[in-house]
Amino acid sequence: MKTGHVFLDDGGRIVDEYRANLSAKGEPGPGDLFFKWLLTHEWGGRHVTRVSITPTDGDEEDFEELSAPEVGTVYDPSDRKFLAVAEASSEKPPILQSFDSKWWGWQSALARHGVSIHFLCPKAIERKHREKMRP
Repeated sequence: MKTGHVFLDDGGRIVDEYRANLSAKGEPGPGDLFFKWLLTHEWGGRHVTRVSITPTDGDEEDFEELSAPEVGTVYDPSDRKFLAVAEASSEKPPILQSFDSKWWGWQSALARHGVSIHFLCPKAIERKHREKMRP
């Protein structure tokens, strides 16, 4: 967080997602600490870039900047804003992922659209993904 940079949508959807799932007090966990940091820096410009994304007609959780998922891949509506920001930004920032294992299975498909995922705990996510995908 000292030298990091975050890409957010210009409509506040990503911050709203964090607000719904994390504590702005910065505790008890690392996600909460990150959210507190984000709220402290979101308007300073040095650590945050806002990216314009456009909702599609009739669906506020789908975006014109988001490429259609490949066959067999279904993006959760709550994840689409993160993907749209990564695709829409000329800098193509990676998406940081900590605990959501379905992103592990999306890596190759997203890479073909120029979106990379950086897993904070890759071994744990890979293991969790394999367990969930077992028949």
